[in-house]
Amino acid sequence: MGTTSAVAALEVKGLDIGYIGHPVMHALNFRVEKGDIFIVMGVNGCGKSTLLKSLIGLREPAQGKVMYDGKSFWDEDEAGQQVIMRHFGVLYQGGALWSSLTVGENVALPLELYSKFPAAKIREAVTAKLSLVGLQGCEDQFPHEISGGMRKRASLARAIALDPQIIFFDEPTAGLDPINARKLDDLILDLKKRLGVTVVVITHELASIFAIGNNSVFLDGESRTMIAGGDPKVLMADSKDPRVIKFLTRGGSN
Repeated sequence: MGTTSAVAALEVKGLDIGYIGHPVMHALNFRVEKGDIFIVMGVNGCGKSTLLKSLIGLREPAQGKVMYDGKSFWDEDEAGQQVIMRHFGVLYQGGALWSSLTVGENVALPLELYSKFPAAKIREAVTAKLSLVGLQGCEDQFPHEISGGMRKRASLARAIALDPQIIFFDEPTAGLDPINARKLDDLILDLKKRLGVTVVVITHELASIFAIGNNSVFLDGESRTMIAGGDPKVLMADSKDPRVIKFLTRGGSN
């Protein structure tokens, strides 16, 4: 579990996000402490993925700040943003592996682009990262030759290639059967412990929310803002908001 400190790993202050003429979320305020597995949850279409884009540098918010270790990402110039972005990795919902590259080449790509390691060191790092996610020996296979669960893990190996401080997951268990979804949740818990990283997970999957999350924010599509936050288990036990209760007990559409 994360520990509260003066400077959060990630802090969102007064954030408004959306598209021209279409506000998605407003007045978002939350802290992700170092070592958290922080869940961004809410029903499909509420704005979770739009928020993720503003957190990882893909879409500038309409207003507010995204702070990494006290630095305001969107107030930095491009060079400053690139420095911050080197400290996090992203596992996209579809995996986003290059189909024309082998698994090993996919994992090596960020090292080739952003490190000064010689080829032998990169190969060594690729082997180590694939071993961490249980894919040792899969370096020469192509994405279409491995299962969906294995593709997710290969994408995770690529996300941790540069030893990030924060890993973002966009609906990591989407499309997986319950057994492989649980394996991926267990892997997230293991990597968080072994690597000492902070984790932010965008999801609406209850099994994952309760299995791995120690902190969270709940986005409500109707009011277009956050209406709850904290440990998901505590929210389920103590929340009086019918929208939060309905979601966490899955009393309706997810």
